[in-house]
Amino acid sequence: MSRQAVLTYLRAREGEYLSGEELSRQLGLSRTAVWKAVDALRREGYTIEARTGLGYRLAASPDALTEAEIRNHLGTAGLVGARLICLDEIDSTNNYAKKLGMAGRPDGTVVVANCQTAGRGRMDRTFQSPRDKGIYLTALLRPELPPERLICVTALAGVAVCQAVEAVCGVRPRLKWPNDPVLHGKKLCGILTEMSLEAETGRLQYLVLGIGLNVGQTAADFSPEVAEMATSLAMALGRPVSRPALAAAEIQALDRLYSALRTGDLSGYLAAYRRDCVNLGKTVQLIGAGKSERVEAVGIDEQFGLVVRAADGTEKTVRSGEVSVRGMYGYVE
Repeated sequence: MSRQAVLTYLRAREGEYLSGEELSRQLGLSRTAVWKAVDALRREGYTIEARTGLGYRLAASPDALTEAEIRNHLGTAGLVGARLICLDEIDSTNNYAKKLGMAGRPDGTVVVANCQTAGRGRMDRTFQSPRDKGIYLTALLRPELPPERLICVTALAGVAVCQAVEAVCGVRPRLKWPNDPVLHGKKLCGILTEMSLEAETGRLQYLVLGIGLNVGQTAADFSPEVAEMATSLAMALGRPVSRPALAAAEIQALDRLYSALRTGDLSGYLAAYRRDCVNLGKTVQLIGAGKSERVEAVGIDEQFGLVVRAADGTEKTVRSGEVSVRGMYGYVE
């Protein structure tokens, strides 16, 4: 508690030197408790300068996915993120959130991890989640909506990720159908939504929405096959990006998404998705059931399905659970 109190006070007066005596008086702590708190914060990665006759000054904060750092950027949280669980390592944030869902943890709980040892993507693919490089985040949601109203959640999350990246980095990713944010033609993020339904009624018990965002990875952090199609913000922008700031922006974007989902007004998300989808107007491959079909992507329907046109002019709509889409000559193109 004293560690958090000292951090909060130093942060409120960031850039100034504060004497140990002032910290002791303002926080109701002994001078020894203040010194121990400063020492603990330094061990957590905070750069706190100390000068004789001046006191302590917070010079820099770590790029750490801790509750203190994320909440510093988050401010007042909405429903999503009001309860925040930060972990150093976990097998999968989705797995952890599902356990919380079964245990009755409340709507809007968010789990964030610094590392995943068994990250997962669509169709049981692995999602590489190295330590100190990405943001691995899952929101536990309990919308009182029928499952058919939730088919579009993953697509909505793609738009939310683009909003968050744009807010923090000043650049907006595009979207490869059905739900992959891409930058410079390479995959930036993986999104996986899972639901639990009551067997007898089909009623939704909970939904977990998982997002793995590549932030600080280099090419060496990806396996050779993944490196061909994946990128990170650091690789694409050529500069570091604050993970706590970006995690907070993701949580804020997910809170807006959740509000829109519950009200049913998704028009803004649909317009953004159609604008940002890299596949539209291009020839793509539909891959599924052991075969590949060459078609033209011509539109996105009201449920975020991809409308495609075959060589004979016939059109159909495909859903994300049916097929994957690839470019003719690569991941996107």
